[in-house]
Amino acid sequence: MTDPDSPLAAQASPTARHEFETVSSETVYDGAILALRLDQVKMPGGRIAEREVVEHHGAVAVVALDHEGRIAMIEQYRHPIGRRLWELPAGLLDEIDEPAVEAAKRELAEETGLAAARWSVLVDVMASPGFTDECVRIFLAEDLTEVDRPEARDEEADIVLTFVPLDEAIARALSGEFVNASAVSGVLSLAASRSGSTPLRPADAPWPDLPTTFERRKKSHG
Repeated sequence: MTDPDSPLAAQASPTARHEFETVSSETVYDGAILALRLDQVKMPGGRIAEREVVEHHGAVAVVALDHEGRIAMIEQYRHPIGRRLWELPAGLLDEIDEPAVEAAKRELAEETGLAAARWSVLVDVMASPGFTDECVRIFLAEDLTEVDRPEARDEEADIVLTFVPLDEAIARALSGEFVNASAVSGVLSLAASRSGSTPLRPADAPWPDLPTTFERRKKSHG
């Protein structure tokens, strides 16, 4: 048992924890899908440190499971890394108040020509919280049917769609072939949900980590 007067106990006590106050903030870039902000933040001991923050939209991804237990995967070119990646159908929320599941339905139709009768939340993923507020909500979509797919453009016009059995998807994630964060998280979360007894959240479950700063910035400038 930890001594209540020890430094370890003080560190563990919520009342003893430091409040990281932002003392100033400057936007140095405001683009189409992200902004870069420089914050001056008060550290423990009083030092002021600069932190670079990439503001981003909320995003969704979809583990679409067909009647054979296969996952719809797309191969898409990603310019920042200069190659194609295997991913889940995914995209950005159009508006702050757009229900995340509606964005997921839209992206699934646009990228795969599929719709689903049953939706639930698999997992929420912070992409890289050391420098960005981006958060992705990953849905499970079941009872799939085909729908009309809008005409694709740019990178989406080059998408390849395939269906991957869950066991194969797990192996490809663990082997390093699947490296997209949402794809790996979605595949392994589905595997965990199938092997355990923890129920999935409903499609409209609260999303406290949905990022809104960038979208509010756009609205204030519009």
